[in-house]
Amino acid sequence: MPQRPSNRLRRTAAVIDTWDVATSNAVAKAAFPAVLDRGLPLLTWAADKSKLWLALSAGMVASGHTPARRAAARGLASIAVTSLLANQVGKRLLPRRRPNLDNVPIKRIARHVPVSSSFPSGHSASAAAFAVATAVECPPLALPIGLLAGAVGFSRIYTGVHFPSDVLAGAALGATIAGLGAVVVPAHHEEPVRTGAEPARPQRPRPTGQGVVAVLNADAGSAGSSILDELRDALPDAELVVLSSDDDVVETMRKAADRAEVLGAAGGDGTINAAATAAMAVDIPLLVIPAGTFDHFAKDIELTYLVDAIDAVRTGRAVRIDVGDANGMPFLNTASLGSYPEFVKVRERWEGRLSKPVAAAVAIVTVIRQCPPLHAEVDGVRRRLLLLFIGNGEYEPRGFLPRWRRRLDTGSLDVRLADANRGSTLGLIAATLTADLYKSHSYVEARRPSVRVQIAGDTGYLARDGEITDAPSEVRFSVRRQALTVYCGPGRTPEH
Repeated sequence: MPQRPSNRLRRTAAVIDTWDVATSNAVAKAAFPAVLDRGLPLLTWAADKSKLWLALSAGMVASGHTPARRAAARGLASIAVTSLLANQVGKRLLPRRRPNLDNVPIKRIARHVPVSSSFPSGHSASAAAFAVATAVECPPLALPIGLLAGAVGFSRIYTGVHFPSDVLAGAALGATIAGLGAVVVPAHHEEPVRTGAEPARPQRPRPTGQGVVAVLNADAGSAGSSILDELRDALPDAELVVLSSDDDVVETMRKAADRAEVLGAAGGDGTINAAATAAMAVDIPLLVIPAGTFDHFAKDIELTYLVDAIDAVRTGRAVRIDVGDANGMPFLNTASLGSYPEFVKVRERWEGRLSKPVAAAVAIVTVIRQCPPLHAEVDGVRRRLLLLFIGNGEYEPRGFLPRWRRRLDTGSLDVRLADANRGSTLGLIAATLTADLYKSHSYVEARRPSVRVQIAGDTGYLARDGEITDAPSEVRFSVRRQALTVYCGPGRTPEH
């Protein structure tokens, strides 16, 4: 006899309730950095009645930055609608008891434990609504405010006032309301303007892919079976190599380049970096197949979709671009020293136990507190670095969230650094959240053909295109002028 819908709902609710209790108990018993025991209860208090988001909005308006001001207005409007639905509709229709606080350490318990229904989390709903709304209007704010919103959501579990499903439901509600708002009232921000045009280097048309050897890293991004099938159909004469987890990416790229007339690569930024290194070694063009998680480089050369890459190699459309260099090691996008590599390592350590946004929030708090400044000389100037960012070419927008480049043949490095001066950390965070980082006295932006960094004491880590290694005591960053030929979209050639 078929199970009645009411019985199925009860069973589903019981499963969710069991998972909620087990997860809440696991969080309560887990050992977290001491800074979270002090910071998250304070954060959850700050988010009461949206005080946190009102304060941020005031700062964004006061910044005078037009996209930030629009983002503040959109964020507050989204909170107003979301809060009404979550608190006046959701909590009344779906009443639920609050978690038992017996297992929560006293130092973590929130200052104010509400007595209203636990489902959904109004704090999480408002946080997600504000984060998504501001990201829609001002994309550079997506990361800092998204991390803050994730931390607010996690704080509700951490302080024992909500179950995980309450937080997830609230976040889903807030993100949905903000997303619908973006459909009803489209954002005002402009799309990146990539002016081109790098020096053209036309290649022989290869309508069937003859001479192409393409290496696909199935463990990175979306380089899976669908990409393989499309490439086989579109370029039947191309040789396709699928990397397994046991293969050495660098060695595989080197061997593929030795027998190729065109080296293709699909995967994340690290995979594309290895392919570029191999292609430059034998002076053959690189075909970037967009299949990574973010495809930063592919977007900058306007190969956003697989069809763009296929069309480029069929028609021979290619240009010559610059490549960044760090002590002889190339990078196509960015390199960095200081807290960013540390941030990545801490985040990856927590991702197995927490969701990515929460892991990132834990990482940023931990790094701010624990990562010591890097004592270094940058072009002869002594500094206590919180972070040093080096971009291959000139990135937009300004600030600590660079996303895209107009050209890839400028012959210059984009240098951005933050000094660890007294009181600078909180100032830098506030400036980042208000999109005014470049006005901070602790922050420097410059364009240089080369940068020399000498590190005293612990060198920390060097990141190149997302790949992290131990940093040497001296690093010289420079530009290899027009060192690589790459296939590109039609907008990158001089005639466009």
